[in-house]
Amino acid sequence: MEDDFLKEAEDDLHTVDFIRAYLPQEVKDKFTDDDLFYFIDLLADYYVESGLLDAEPDADGFVEIDTEAVAASIASRAKKEGYGEFSPEDLIWVVQGELEFGEQE
Repeated sequence: MEDDFLKEAEDDLHTVDFIRAYLPQEVKDKFTDDDLFYFIDLLADYYVESGLLDAEPDADGFVEIDTEAVAASIASRAKKEGYGEFSPEDLIWVVQGELEFGEQE
């Protein structure tokens, strides 16, 4: 169990590093690493709650993801949870970065 926790923490760290490098310069300064860890958790929750993890892939093996809807959902949840107010337009970069990281694995 501890090994799983450590592997997940290491994976999240690599994801944050990748997203940080993926973000355009004008967006990088808007998010701390703690913000990015928080958004990764929200993304995981979104994928489970939305049913995306159970969606059937298309003929090419891909599942269509509406990054604008995901970013809007994350912005809304962060505000609702009192974490902060973030622009969905900025969060799209985080969502896309996380998806790009996932494709590399």
